[in-house]
Amino acid sequence: MTNFILATNNMKKLAEMQRILSPLGINVVTAKMLGIELPDVIEDGETFEENAAIKAHAACEFTHMPSIADDSGLCVDYLDGAPGIYSARFSGGHGNDEANNDLLLEKLDGVPMEKRTAYYVCAICCVFPDGREITVRGECHGHIGFERDGHEGFGYDPLFLVNGRAFGRYTAEEKDRISHRGNALRKLTEELEKIL
Repeated sequence: MTNFILATNNMKKLAEMQRILSPLGINVVTAKMLGIELPDVIEDGETFEENAAIKAHAACEFTHMPSIADDSGLCVDYLDGAPGIYSARFSGGHGNDEANNDLLLEKLDGVPMEKRTAYYVCAICCVFPDGREITVRGECHGHIGFERDGHEGFGYDPLFLVNGRAFGRYTAEEKDRISHRGNALRKLTEELEKIL
């Protein structure tokens, strides 16, 4: 198995990537698992793709290992695509899922279901020490519910409905089949198969 470093400490993202990439002989690890601390990077890109590339390049330069980074978020049509690249810090702090979900419900208060369309985006960048780079994007379209439902997943999953069912009620395997990250990882797998 070849080690690829994942530029995140989000263990749920790690598990998703590991499930989908391990059949390629890729072992996805975090810096922490290797006893390394990656330097903080400023995600000042204007797109999901730019932010993923910033993180992947920084991790590859620091570790000299193939590096994978993703940048993902929720785009709500009624809110002109917000929270978008600011999804993790929508409510101010970084990664406060409860506060982010509360704010989203507040901003959509009184908005009928047909106007609550939204989509998750995941951009993944994979950078190799020899300079090769792959960037892919996956999306998953649905609606924002009126209340939280389920305890699976993370982020906005309890509010994000696909086929009338919240991602918070999908098993990991069910979610992999249709999610933005699952779709992006399948594209990444196709690209990696061409070069590995």
